[in-house]
Amino acid sequence: MGAVMWLAAAATAASLMCLLSPAAASVAYDHKAIIINGQRRILISGSIHYPRSTPEMWPDLIQKAKDGGLDVIQTYVFWNGHEPSPEQYYFEDRYDLVRFIKLVQQAGLYANLRIGPYICAEWNFGGFPVWLKYIPGIQFRTDNEPFKAAMEKFTAKIVSMMKAENLFEWQGGPIILSQIENEFGPPEYDQGEPAKNYVSWAAQMAVGLDTGVPWIMCKQDDAPDPVVNTCNGFYCDYFYPNQPYKPTMWTEVWTSWFTGFGVPVPHRPVEDLAFSVAKFIQKGGSFVNYYMYHGGTNFGRTAGGPFIATSYDYDAPIDEFGLLRQPKWGHLRDLHRAIKLCEMALISGDSVVTSLGNSQESHVFRSNYGDCAAFLANYDVKSYARVTFNGMHYDLPPWSISILPDCKTTVFNSARVGAQTSLMQMNWIGGFSWESYNDYTTFNGDLSFTTTGLLEQINVTRDITDYLWYTTYVDINESEGFLKGGYYPVLTVMSAGHSLNVFINGQLSGMSYGGVEDPRFTYSGNVMLRAGSNTISILSASVGLPNVGEHFETWNAGVLGPVVLSGLDDGWRDLTWQKWTYQIGLKGETLNLHALSESSEWGEADPKQPLTWYKAFFDAPSGNEPLALDMSSMGKGQIWINGQSIGRYWPGYTATGDCSPCDYRGEYNERKCQSNCGEPSQRWYHLPRAWLNPTGNLLVVFEEWGGDPTGISLVARTVGSVCAYVSEWQPSITNWRTKEYGNPKVHLSCEEKNITSIKFASFGTPQGVCGGYWEGSCHAHNSYDIFEKRCIGRQSCAIAVVPEVFGGDPCSGVMKSVAVEAICG
Repeated sequence: MGAVMWLAAAATAASLMCLLSPAAASVAYDHKAIIINGQRRILISGSIHYPRSTPEMWPDLIQKAKDGGLDVIQTYVFWNGHEPSPEQYYFEDRYDLVRFIKLVQQAGLYANLRIGPYICAEWNFGGFPVWLKYIPGIQFRTDNEPFKAAMEKFTAKIVSMMKAENLFEWQGGPIILSQIENEFGPPEYDQGEPAKNYVSWAAQMAVGLDTGVPWIMCKQDDAPDPVVNTCNGFYCDYFYPNQPYKPTMWTEVWTSWFTGFGVPVPHRPVEDLAFSVAKFIQKGGSFVNYYMYHGGTNFGRTAGGPFIATSYDYDAPIDEFGLLRQPKWGHLRDLHRAIKLCEMALISGDSVVTSLGNSQESHVFRSNYGDCAAFLANYDVKSYARVTFNGMHYDLPPWSISILPDCKTTVFNSARVGAQTSLMQMNWIGGFSWESYNDYTTFNGDLSFTTTGLLEQINVTRDITDYLWYTTYVDINESEGFLKGGYYPVLTVMSAGHSLNVFINGQLSGMSYGGVEDPRFTYSGNVMLRAGSNTISILSASVGLPNVGEHFETWNAGVLGPVVLSGLDDGWRDLTWQKWTYQIGLKGETLNLHALSESSEWGEADPKQPLTWYKAFFDAPSGNEPLALDMSSMGKGQIWINGQSIGRYWPGYTATGDCSPCDYRGEYNERKCQSNCGEPSQRWYHLPRAWLNPTGNLLVVFEEWGGDPTGISLVARTVGSVCAYVSEWQPSITNWRTKEYGNPKVHLSCEEKNITSIKFASFGTPQGVCGGYWEGSCHAHNSYDIFEKRCIGRQSCAIAVVPEVFGGDPCSGVMKSVAVEAICG
């Protein structure tokens, strides 16, 4: 850039920072980083969504995020949770946004508030309230006055609430960033000028709310000044902001992917995740946010999709139950410490890039005060590389980056994991004694009506329930051939989604459902009809409204037809435009069975029946381990505990896909490393302890298909054993603020439990993986002694990886490692 252009850009940047008043001196930005109180910062952030956990879990989740090296907590704002009916607002319990932000502040962290108000997030209807769909003349996310008026009103309410509570940074609060809209760039290209006008309006509207902190737009290359465009994805090292005076920010580093019913569970190796972050930082990135850092649970009917599972674990560093996922949490903590050691050099200027080989390079950052930091990268997906840098040799594993905060000492390599691995267990606590209530269609009151033709489900239910009954009647003449010929007519039902059960004269005849890729499906099955009048009832069930795409106002679900009966003497009969009787929801919902502990409707348990409610009582187990329900014996339905909805379950929809062995090397995608093929996508359903009473807890299950509730059990999630594999070459950071390094150490922690025994220990050349280590050709025979002496009976311990600790060098001249597995109890 020439001098004149540089000066012009600098002047523009200065004027943009002035637009951020009243906080121009508090939170601003330049081309390198976000600036807080005059200081450029390399910021590490993580997404934790307040409604996906309980308020009782929030302090621990936030503290674990801080302990993991985070500076910022990022969250969406959930419009449909906060305004379930027009101007009827809710900010309590799991939706207590102010309380959540204040807890972030109390922990000494910053907050990034992604107001949206469209959020995607695999959340029902993308966070939009369904009532928005029925505002006359509305078109979502475009230059449409009804939509813009509603969006501005909610956005302004949230900003006003944050100001009233003094939560923006210039007020002494933690909020340093706000987001307007969300990932609108891709659909914008399909919609032309109205969409571009909408982007400009959204940016102007947001800036006009005078938050005093920068606004961002993710995946929005044309984000208007002063709004900063940011990147989302598995990798973002290719990304640059749309102006040279804006910082390079990554608002969603996908730690893996969401789980859908009927598809395998995705996992992202931490070696690749750390590699992607290090690669982004070495290219000049200054803000990184993990999506998700804690995924949590889609309680109630909040899961979108459709077909998004109740678990929103996301293979995140903190798992769905609030426990550390190791080694992901620990390895990323070590990465963050290494990055922070480099911060002064990173914020001072651009890197000097030098080739070190065909697929290897160095990125070197220097400050005016003598700070030097280097990143050494090996992009080869197969081979190790020995490179020479500053006259020294460095060994780089394939697909890895080493970080040298002093341009000499390697303190971190993305492919060499020194953090412990935790093997988790689901420990059986007990089963349940059930009562049941069968719920077949009964038309009653204002919830049923009759009209000609088929109606779209969302328009009828307004999404107050998953369920809509479609019922019609068919007369069969006694002379019909199939009554004597031993065959049956075929009923064909075309549905826009998401699943249905067909009942003929009160008996279950069949069921069908769509999938994550396409919710639409066609049911076709034989039907046992009799002479005279026959009742055909179809229970259509939604499984979360879509959360991504265009034209929200046009989306639909339910039986749209045609509905055809074939195999009759006169060929086929179109039932589509007959009279149909509709009932919104289930009778059990009308009776409030999910919350009533006493009711005459319940009777002796009748397992393996479709459309059956089950209830049981139990006392809360002792201890504080997270709890879950094992629902593997069930088909499809919903769960409540003490009147609160845990969410939808669907173990009957087993996962199909590719669960080949996983290799961290090479670019990751959501189908690369998967598990649960041939098994339920989700077996365990989080039961928050905060929702339990000491005694007499009411558990209610509604089963659609006919699963067996006698197989349901209560389990506790615990750490079974912990492992570590640490090599001599890996220095430990003894004081990351002063860049002091020491001998590598093995760190073991059972979290809330104690180490009870050492299953395996070897200093030398151990082989295998956690849960299956074995001794190599080199082994120190007293390897067990030091771990048994210093670890047993303690929650955590640390052992230096040096020969003298293990009684001397068992094999001189060989690079040695320690592998250990400790049992927690």
